[in-house]
Amino acid sequence: MECYQKNINGRSIQIADYPGEKGTIIAVHGLTGNYMQMHYYAESLKDYRIVSIDVRGRGQSADADEDTSIWKHALDVEALIKELNIDQPILMGYSMGAFICSIVASRLQSEVRGLILLDGAATCTPHQKKIVEPSLARLSKAYESEQAYLDEIKQIYQNLGVPWDEHMQNVGLYEIHQIGQKWRNHASEGKIKTDFDSFYTFDPKEIFKEVNCPVFLVHAEGGIGAMDPLFHAEDYIDTMVYAKQIEKITTPCNHYTLVFTSRPEIYNSIKAFLRNIDATS
Repeated sequence: MECYQKNINGRSIQIADYPGEKGTIIAVHGLTGNYMQMHYYAESLKDYRIVSIDVRGRGQSADADEDTSIWKHALDVEALIKELNIDQPILMGYSMGAFICSIVASRLQSEVRGLILLDGAATCTPHQKKIVEPSLARLSKAYESEQAYLDEIKQIYQNLGVPWDEHMQNVGLYEIHQIGQKWRNHASEGKIKTDFDSFYTFDPKEIFKEVNCPVFLVHAEGGIGAMDPLFHAEDYIDTMVYAKQIEKITTPCNHYTLVFTSRPEIYNSIKAFLRNIDATS
């Protein structure tokens, strides 16, 4: 894997580029994540080149705009495809990344070979706000040390069913930096909330009627701690109805274990989807 930055729409975007010969998958992470959130998927799909990014406002990419949104992030992904001269990409998005990749696929249409949605691109309701918004407070907190931050997020993730291991430790270290004598997350709580609010401007009917490529949807139906799944089956009704070629699987893991634990059964299903794309290309 090679990490580098590109100037995209006038701002720097951090890219993790995993080599592969079967074509290019562009991977886009979730609301508070970064490229490391897609680690297990990149490792499992080694036959493909994986271009995994930090969207603006996360990781090592430039700051997000005050009026940031999934629509602006989609413009960055479109520009990235052009900048890297990627022909016929496959788009893979998790959570917020699924919304972003769906928008890109609706705009580029015949230029996109396939679309993989990891628990996202659904119709949003007040239910998601109840789960997501209380979890964002850590983004504004100042910590006395790296370890203090790691201790807090370790407890958070363990409560979500995610075991704390070396990979999770590296995820935590990547998402913070030192400012003066304190440690803070790279992301701005206010801008993250602005991005989250833009989920509610996403209309699956309008987006998916413009998506021409095959779509593979993974729905994580496991509860999040004591809470319901982030998305219920009914939240995907319009996605299923208006996507022209869509395959859906459900998994008992939850929205977070979907990316922060190894899921071989999901990777195998994605590989089968990709084989079908390759066979018809």
